[in-house]
Amino acid sequence: MSILTIGTRGSALALWQAEYIKSRLKNECGLESQIQIIKTRGDKILDVPLAKIGGKGLFTKELEEMLLNGTIDLAVHSLKDVPVEFPPSLDLAAITQREDSRDCFLSVKYPDMTSLPKNAKVGTTSLRRSMQIKKYRSDLDTLSLRGNVQTRLEKLKNGTFDAIILAQAGITRLAITAKDVPYITPLAFMIPAMGQGALGIEMRTDSPYFKTISTLTHAETALCVSAERAFVKALNGGCQVPIGVHARYVNKALILEAIVGLPDGSECISDVQEMPIGLEEQERARDFGIQLAQGFIAKGARELLARAAQMAFA
Repeated sequence: MSILTIGTRGSALALWQAEYIKSRLKNECGLESQIQIIKTRGDKILDVPLAKIGGKGLFTKELEEMLLNGTIDLAVHSLKDVPVEFPPSLDLAAITQREDSRDCFLSVKYPDMTSLPKNAKVGTTSLRRSMQIKKYRSDLDTLSLRGNVQTRLEKLKNGTFDAIILAQAGITRLAITAKDVPYITPLAFMIPAMGQGALGIEMRTDSPYFKTISTLTHAETALCVSAERAFVKALNGGCQVPIGVHARYVNKALILEAIVGLPDGSECISDVQEMPIGLEEQERARDFGIQLAQGFIAKGARELLARAAQMAFA
């Protein structure tokens, strides 16, 4: 039997994700695999905010090139980093069950966002997070925070930042607790990035293992992220623009909420819609995401995002 090669980034979180998929491939699909670490452009350039080095494919392009040339058989991604369009002959074979999708506040000194002093320094890589933080508290100073989770935690502990924002999913997967950081508080007010908390397994569509590995898909998560990704695609948005979108499946209905705005939080458009839907109706979920996006477009979302890009790249 062939041993499949899993391509992944080299951070502790990325390796956790790859090991998780490796274990599931063996236990649920009967497939043996090995892990190969690949450094992406997003991993190499750490002294520039993400939005300024380009949004699409920062953490996936090199992995996709290796899929196409056959060096690796599958790539494991945090789904929030995966662009909404794939190169020809590549696609997601599976989307795993979502971990907690919320963003999370971490601080050594302050219990939550409201207790931060005026003009406190908050570290985040994300224009989406900056937008919502500034909308919540315009006095806070959001600053670029790059590097892996351990690097970001070290910058928090050495006083570079008063607080940082991370995905709760990564905190859970790496078992970060109050022993590591005294105050860890999920942010109920913040709408996550598309796909946040889920993993995507990307493969060549002609791979003989594509169909087998697709059995790792979690139907509810796939339904939700289909709507989220369709919303972002309809707005011509990427991973590094100020768009938050999150879908939940409750009582056989899809609840989709979204926010678009300027990085300084001064202007935002937000909405939430609900639609009855079956678990297997991914095409309808995509249509629902497009429908919500069209409502945003009618309210000026594309113009707002163009202005947001000018602010980010200034």
